[in-house]
Amino acid sequence: MFFVKTRRDVSFLVKGLVVATALGALAACSEEKKAEAPEVVRPVKVIEVSAADQGRKVEYSGSVKARTEMNLGFRVAGKITERLVDIGQRVKPGDVLARLDATDYQLAVRRAEADLAAAQKQAEITELAKRRADSLYSKNVASQSDMEQAALAYDQAVSSRQSAVSALQEARNQVAYAELKSDQNGIVTAVSADIGQVVGVGTAVISVAVDGGKEVQIAVPEMDVAKFSPGKTVKARFWSATDLVLDGKVREIAGSADPQSRTFAIRVSLPEDPRVLLGMTATIEAIEDNAAPTWSIPLAALAKKDGQSVVWIVDREKGMVGSRPVTVADFSDDGVRISEGLSKGDLVVSAGTQFMREDMKVKLPEAVASRFGSASSISTASVMP
Repeated sequence: MFFVKTRRDVSFLVKGLVVATALGALAACSEEKKAEAPEVVRPVKVIEVSAADQGRKVEYSGSVKARTEMNLGFRVAGKITERLVDIGQRVKPGDVLARLDATDYQLAVRRAEADLAAAQKQAEITELAKRRADSLYSKNVASQSDMEQAALAYDQAVSSRQSAVSALQEARNQVAYAELKSDQNGIVTAVSADIGQVVGVGTAVISVAVDGGKEVQIAVPEMDVAKFSPGKTVKARFWSATDLVLDGKVREIAGSADPQSRTFAIRVSLPEDPRVLLGMTATIEAIEDNAAPTWSIPLAALAKKDGQSVVWIVDREKGMVGSRPVTVADFSDDGVRISEGLSKGDLVVSAGTQFMREDMKVKLPEAVASRFGSASSISTASVMP
């Protein structure tokens, strides 16, 4: 009886050893497979941090104008009979730009000449009478009263003659004013009246842009007008010449807003450059004064970790990511601006930040990997220029 029981025990023992051996083999196989499983490498999209912005930049477009533009009009009223210049034509001092019908003014000159001739004769007659009265008074033939009356008549005749001389000069000036002349070197930019039109005194007929300094006039809304001040240096770029960039200075800021557009007119002086032509479209770029440098990144690149704003930075050598605390300056239309925590050249994860963890292996685009010569795990990405 004892012998049978022993055999059963041995049988159970053998079976237990077999099961244990099998389980051990399975566990060893599982561990081997687990050890052989490759580490997960997550593909990511990154941007390369460019140079820091030196402050918020505002841009407004305007057109190039002459610093001085003359709106020329006749000094007398009348009907235009001639226009001698066209838009774009150069003029110099003394050039006749247009003429009025001067018939009435010429008649006024003839009348003034006749009046002067009559006043001259009257002055001569009264002068003779005065001499005669003086002679008779000296011989005690005429009274003192007669002599004084003759002197008074002569003085009145002289005054009338002087008045006639002034009237004749005025009439001649009116004839001269019937010709519209330029008194500066410049270019005709506009014609506001033409042949056959009757214009009043001072009505703008022809506009001339005076040679010399050029400016760009822009319209700035009230929220940004404080960013401009007289003497502030700004950048001027031109649509027709992308390689032409000039340093301009704010010369004038309107004291009040336009009642319709509610914008302030600002004029920016430009340095002399033959490539800058009147009427060209220019963009004025101004940077906010006393602004701290910031780096722009997409909003999706900003993450939170333990209540702190962070970004995930890719180590080019190891091909791994790590979080870095940053300070947010403000938000823009196309992302967020960081004031602290970044430097030029950092590779920032720009999408999928919720899946990142410390020292995670990542894959970047091949273009980035080849560009930076990173570890073999680096593959593709989009890079901010």
